[in-house]
Amino acid sequence: MKNTFMILVVSLLFVSCKQEIKPADISKLNGYWEIEKVVFDKGEEKAYGMNENFDYFQIKGTKGTRTKVMAQLDGTFLTTDTFENVSVRFTDKGTFLDYKTDYAKWSEELISISDEVFVVKNDQNKEYHYKKSGPVNLLNDGKKTK
Repeated sequence: MKNTFMILVVSLLFVSCKQEIKPADISKLNGYWEIEKVVFDKGEEKAYGMNENFDYFQIKGTKGTRTKVMAQLDGTFLTTDTFENVSVRFTDKGTFLDYKTDYAKWSEELISISDEVFVVKNDQNKEYHYKKSGPVNLLNDGKKTK
């Protein structure tokens, strides 16, 4: 009986620790993000090392875009005209990022966000853990990167 009570208390503690995401937190998404790892629905993890590709978010209010960009050795990013429209949706079940292209629509739940990391979960229960990134000049040519 005592063990059952302890399990219940610990379970409630974990459930209540979910971050409450506020509209003011959404501006933290702006910038360059790199996937650090993916956690699959059964707990397995796939860690990512150095990435060439990044996600660039540009969101004002609850609307914006996500663009895939590629880091260059001189600290710049190569980009294409391909992007996804992003809408932020707040519900009583959580905060969601709704994506839309000419070809598809999908949503991801925003689990947590800070200045340096954020986590989203898709409809297949895969969690994508991102870390903030920025330009890195590997050429050491003395030029500042933007």
